[in-house]
Amino acid sequence: MSHSEVPLGRGSVLQANGRQGLAAAWRLGDRSGLAMLVIIGLVIATGAMFALSVTVGASDASVTSLIATLLGFGDADAALSARDRIIILDIRLPRAVLGLMIGASLAVSGVVLQGLFRNPLADPGLVGVSAGASLGAVGVIVLGGTVLAPLFALAGIYTLPLAAFFGGLATTFLLYRIATRGGQTSVATLLLAGIALAALTGAVTGVLVYMADDKQLRDLTFWGLGSLAGATWSKVVAIAPIILVSFLVIPFLARGLNAITLGEAAAFHMGVPVERLKRIAIVAVAAATGASVAVSGGIGFVGIVVPHLLRLVIGPDHRTLLPASALLGGALLLFADMIARTIVAPAELPIGIITALAGGPFFLWLLLRGRAQLGL
Repeated sequence: MSHSEVPLGRGSVLQANGRQGLAAAWRLGDRSGLAMLVIIGLVIATGAMFALSVTVGASDASVTSLIATLLGFGDADAALSARDRIIILDIRLPRAVLGLMIGASLAVSGVVLQGLFRNPLADPGLVGVSAGASLGAVGVIVLGGTVLAPLFALAGIYTLPLAAFFGGLATTFLLYRIATRGGQTSVATLLLAGIALAALTGAVTGVLVYMADDKQLRDLTFWGLGSLAGATWSKVVAIAPIILVSFLVIPFLARGLNAITLGEAAAFHMGVPVERLKRIAIVAVAAATGASVAVSGGIGFVGIVVPHLLRLVIGPDHRTLLPASALLGGALLLFADMIARTIVAPAELPIGIITALAGGPFFLWLLLRGRAQLGL
């Protein structure tokens, strides 16, 4: 009797069959159980990262003292000094909330764009969506006191995110029209068109920056590299409704995005309203990206790094990929923000530099890894 024919006990046979079944399920892409475990782990990790983001810094307030203050337990004045209360509740807490929302928005936008265009290189920053949103935001910042003053009077604090939304919407729609022909989206055309649109909007943005005064120029320079330094509760209130509406809509796109991976014709025959799905997806991505860019500036590579890391683990099912990306995107941006404000303390690096240093090599690795499949 060969070694492979040695009889095993009943329990051993079941364990062997179980391992084979898990391996087969992994090869076939059935990772729903693993995806749920990953999402639960990400919920815990994101909560821990949020607590660290609020408490790490010049103030020595602890997580327990913060919770005691927020919930009103014990002697709040003893737990936190008046200075610490201002630092945590008025500076760090809105910054952490803003970072969580923006990271989730950029990551989810990357997932939706990659599913919509059916290629792994789509990202709000790489295909020009963020550039269009930046153009709208810069236009409002520079011209808000002159030409666009009536718009400010009408929309109030929502003027900036709305301008960024319409800028991102215009570039996203134009990009899709250019890159798609006969129901097929060309990866090469997508990248080239994204570069062209980013260059065009960047040129117009440059003209606006040239028109800016000294104060606006300093703000625009730091804002253009991406930063959460100016986070306030008013900015949270300004973008929260836009991002919330996008997040309420996007989960309903998961089934359609799964079907589109087989091709638009196949998705149509499966009962998916493809054209309506495209329009909703474009508007949702433009809203989430535009609102994020309006308050944080250009933060790149979150939308391409996060989805790929998760696809390697939980697979491409958008029903689990979307919530997992939102959680991981928020946690990673909070982590990057902590590095940005502590690595050169008391000064602060723009957070876009941190994400570019991490995301740039990842993007190059992705290109080298998938050249044959992408036709590049």
